[in-house]
Amino acid sequence: MKKYIPNTITSLNLFSGCIGVVMVLNQEYLLAFYCVLASGIFDFFDGMSARALHVKSLIGKELDSLADVISFGFLPGAIIFTLLKDISTSPYLPYLGFIITVFSALRLAKFNIDTRQTTDFIGVNTPMNTFFIVSLPFILLDYPMLKNAWLLLGIAIVSSLLLVSEIKLFSMKLSTLSWAVNKYKYLFLLTSIILLITLKFLALPIILVLYIIFSKLHFAFEKTEVNQA
Repeated sequence: MKKYIPNTITSLNLFSGCIGVVMVLNQEYLLAFYCVLASGIFDFFDGMSARALHVKSLIGKELDSLADVISFGFLPGAIIFTLLKDISTSPYLPYLGFIITVFSALRLAKFNIDTRQTTDFIGVNTPMNTFFIVSLPFILLDYPMLKNAWLLLGIAIVSSLLLVSEIKLFSMKLSTLSWAVNKYKYLFLLTSIILLITLKFLALPIILVLYIIFSKLHFAFEKTEVNQA
């Protein structure tokens, strides 16, 4: 039975993502956020369980990507679509929100065949991007002056390009608990927790920027250590 556990967890990721899409289209953004959070948890534990149980499979790898396309591709695209639909006077502009879905699918396909991404990421990963996008309805609620269709479209384009960019970003999967090796990862995690407690949803865009900055510091430090050795 243990070989079915990881795929079951992945399926829960997909199921939660489907519900999240419905919540977005109904403009129930808080419930959509909870669905994204659940999908993120399932996405983290399906791979962990597969490694722990030694039951990795090609089907599991493909299923994981298919689930992520919905939870972290279609869902954020639907968020931009619904926000643009409320703001834009054009009946066609809102559909451009789904460029995030297209680029998320490209990013996942690239990840599956890119041997450079076995331990770290090249480009922003889809869950991180989705948490950023899902914060937007709440930020616009607190700062209505930011309700601008072209601003939202610009955000969609920039986040889409970050998904398929060549920016190297660290993964939070730790091969060792050593502070010396992981200090920038730990600092990023601690800073993110503090920001979430103090700023709530407003913290998520800041965390995305900090993720890129701390990754740059992490790999610069790693390169220095290798050169010194």
